[in-house]
Amino acid sequence: MNVLAILRDAWFFYSRHFLTIVRLCLPLILLESATRLALDHWLGENVLPALDLLVGLIFYPLYVGALILYLDARSRGHDPALRAVYARALPLWPALAVLSGLGSLLIMLGASLFVLPGIWVMVKIAFAEYLLVLRGLTPLAALKESFALTRGHFLLILGCVMTVLLPIWMLEIWIAAQLFAEQTPPLLPAMLLDAVVGLLQLLPTIMLFRCFMLCTEPPTRQPDNG
Repeated sequence: MNVLAILRDAWFFYSRHFLTIVRLCLPLILLESATRLALDHWLGENVLPALDLLVGLIFYPLYVGALILYLDARSRGHDPALRAVYARALPLWPALAVLSGLGSLLIMLGASLFVLPGIWVMVKIAFAEYLLVLRGLTPLAALKESFALTRGHFLLILGCVMTVLLPIWMLEIWIAAQLFAEQTPPLLPAMLLDAVVGLLQLLPTIMLFRCFMLCTEPPTRQPDNG
């Protein structure tokens, strides 16, 4: 089990099921982007960071919860209808929103102390969403269990996250610098940027799902030679 093998598996799934992932997640990603841009237009410089976080808590748990359920179904050999996936994801939204809020606060708290504690927290809570969605844990229990499950796998998870997120962050910064050179960027390019970045940021979710499955699967029983 290494970063390159997990990245290869995640990319294979992502590219093979890309159109389904787009149909599953892109509408909500675009709606999230449109809501943020509308708030920026109406409130201008008065937009509070907490308001931006609130918008994310409304939309992000829905499409990420749906994606995790879809990943789990495909890993079991099922091909569920997207409507059925969202029917299962919708009741999970309140708990996922609470988990996302708690996780964001923990990461920001760690980052406020220094960058490295923020990264450490991000890695330690990497499995929390999967534990909540797939095992039915409460937000606090999912965070606690994620801290336990990631023990001994820190460098592997860190490598998986940074391998994908760093290029995405660099691409986002570069494109944003080109588009937002003007004080008021055009609406369509801004939404296009959010759509591209939003879809790319689903790849770490797929990678971490693979990590979660590998780190939680029971050890292979050795044959009894006696």
